[in-house]
Amino acid sequence: MQTRTIEWHDGTVITIDQTRLPHEMVFLEMKTCDDVAEAIRTMKIRGAPLLGAAAAFALALTAYHSKIKNREELINELEKAAEILRGTRPTAINLFWAIDRILGKARGFSGNAEDLVAFVVGEAQKIADEDAEANRLIGKYGVELIRDGDVILTHCNAGALATVEYGTALGVVRTAWEQGKSIRVIVTETRPKLQGARLTTHELKRDGIPVTLITDNMVGYVMYRRLISKVLVGADRIVQDAVINKIGTFTIAVLAKEHNIPFYVAAPKSTFDSTRTLADVVIEERKPEEVTHIGSQRIAAEGVDVLNPAFDITPMKYVTAIICESGILYKGDFGKFKANHYK
Repeated sequence: MQTRTIEWHDGTVITIDQTRLPHEMVFLEMKTCDDVAEAIRTMKIRGAPLLGAAAAFALALTAYHSKIKNREELINELEKAAEILRGTRPTAINLFWAIDRILGKARGFSGNAEDLVAFVVGEAQKIADEDAEANRLIGKYGVELIRDGDVILTHCNAGALATVEYGTALGVVRTAWEQGKSIRVIVTETRPKLQGARLTTHELKRDGIPVTLITDNMVGYVMYRRLISKVLVGADRIVQDAVINKIGTFTIAVLAKEHNIPFYVAAPKSTFDSTRTLADVVIEERKPEEVTHIGSQRIAAEGVDVLNPAFDITPMKYVTAIICESGILYKGDFGKFKANHYK
């Protein structure tokens, strides 16, 4: 039985098709790098930490099914697969981090091709295991910020579905619930792909955690009415001066600051991109049909121009604290970001 969002089974990678939720639980069986890359492009696989694990497993599939017996040629094959993966989605850093980690270690590996295959598969599994452990630690540290009776606003999906298991922002929520804290969660629908409505409410309902769904444009209203205790979101990339996360996050952060509501970000260190600033980040632009349609139903006038960035940028001045597997980083700690590139 599948216990994680993504798993390796003897040359096959199995994951949940997130485009089918919440109506159907469908599992994808992927045997090639191209299979994984296509699942990432079509958002059957999504969520920054999960993208890192998926990219690692895609390289493992490349190595496992390779017919090449020469070590250097195998590394060349891995590098070609890496280029395919790098071309899928440009913003979430975990994907690139996982690729660079595996390629860097593969180039330094001194064994033969057969040994290298086993090493790459093992390293991919290690990345998945580390993500699962990081999420548990994020929950352990982050729960200190949650009080009995809190109402927590979250945006998009930063739960088990966005990670190998347990979740980042929702990992903190889960830990609080497991400790018996009386909490409630308000979830934004998260247009245009509706990850909050489709995925986050699905996870919270499954776990029995009280949840209320709102439209994205209700955030100001619920804050003004003092219906929110704190905001807790995930991240797709954390650079020196900003958090990059699902479009709409910046708006929520500004509103939270205006209403003196703490704004917390939960993410593993694989999401930290400490060598770059927001000026270096490419924000993914997605197809206009995501905005002009809901499902297959057109909701906008034919021929209208569309702007559809998948992410936005929240400057650090709006962030109260960042929760990672090493603990809670407050504003005075933000200059100390260190990515765990070759842990």
